[in-house]
Amino acid sequence: MELSIDTMSRMNTEPEPLLAASDLVATLEAYRTCEFATIGRDGTPMAWPTSGIACGDGTFLLTTSLGYPQKAYNVRRDARVALLFSDPTASGLASAEQILVRGDAVCPDDVHTDPVGDLGVFWHRIFERQPESRRYLDWPLTKLTDFYFLRLLIRITPTDVTSRPLPATETAAVATTFAGTELVGADVLASYPSVVLTARNRAGAVVMARTTVAPVESGYRVAMPDGVAVSEGPASLLVHRHDDNLSKLHNASVRGMLAADGDEWLLRPERLVEPGVRNRAGLTDPLRILRDFRATTRRYLERRGLERPQVPWPAYRAIRAAVNGH
Repeated sequence: MELSIDTMSRMNTEPEPLLAASDLVATLEAYRTCEFATIGRDGTPMAWPTSGIACGDGTFLLTTSLGYPQKAYNVRRDARVALLFSDPTASGLASAEQILVRGDAVCPDDVHTDPVGDLGVFWHRIFERQPESRRYLDWPLTKLTDFYFLRLLIRITPTDVTSRPLPATETAAVATTFAGTELVGADVLASYPSVVLTARNRAGAVVMARTTVAPVESGYRVAMPDGVAVSEGPASLLVHRHDDNLSKLHNASVRGMLAADGDEWLLRPERLVEPGVRNRAGLTDPLRILRDFRATTRRYLERRGLERPQVPWPAYRAIRAAVNGH
C-alpha cells in the first residue's frame, strides 16, 4: 500500500496531512521504536533506532539528546529522511507489517528542556513504555544524566507512506549461514534474523527495507524486496533489539558499498559502528557510554557559547507520577 502527496493532491485540492489520511497510523503508533535514516556528510545513508510520536498536524516528532546530535547535524545538511517501522516487539500487533514513511525534516538549534506540548506527549510515552527511564529523575542520577533531558526536536513532514510484509526469518538458520565467515560485522549480524537496509535511489532519496542477508566471500548478499528500487553506492545494514520494556538495548550498523551483482545486490562491508552497549557487552560499557555522552553534550554547548540549561525536574516527575497512577 502506498500514499503520496501527489496522490492526495489529485484526490483533493487541499489534501489533509498525509499521516492523518493514512489508515496505517494505528499500526505505526503501536510500534515501540522505528528506524530513522538520514544522509551523512559523506553521502552514506545511515539509520538508528529511536522513538517518536505522530502529531495532530500530520507531522512526526523525534527528539535526540545533546549526547547524540549526529542525526540533527545530518538533517541540517540534507532534509531528506525516512522512518521505517519494522520491529514489532511489544507492539501487540497480531499481523505486523513494515511501514516506510519518507519525508522532509527540520531540526532547529534550540535546546528544549520543558516537557510541554508535543514534547510533553513524547515524554509521557517514553515513561509509559520504558519504565527504566523513570529512574533518571531520581538523585543522584539527575547529577549524571541531565544530558538525557536536553533535547533537539526533529519534525518530519511525510511525503509518502508505503507498507509491505515483513520478511520471513528463522534465527537458527541465520546462525548456521554465518558460521565461519570473517566479514566485517559478521559476528554481530549473526545474532539477528533480519536487518534494515538503508540505501539511496537514483534521485538520491533514502530507501529503507527490513530484509535478510547472507554472507558470501566478497560481502553480504541482500535479499532485495519486490518494489524496492536502489542504486549503487554507500549503504548500511542496521540491526537493533529491545525487550518488551524498551530495555536490554543494542544497535549496530555495518557500513559499506552496495553494488549490483548480476540480478542481485551485494553490500561490501567496510566498517562496523556500535555506539552503545556492544553485542558482546562488557562491564565497562555503561561507564564508557556515560562518559562519551557527557563529553559530546559539553562540546555541543561550548561550540555555540550556550550555558548548560537547567532541567525542570518537578515537571518531569509530575509526568512520571501521572504514568505511575495509571
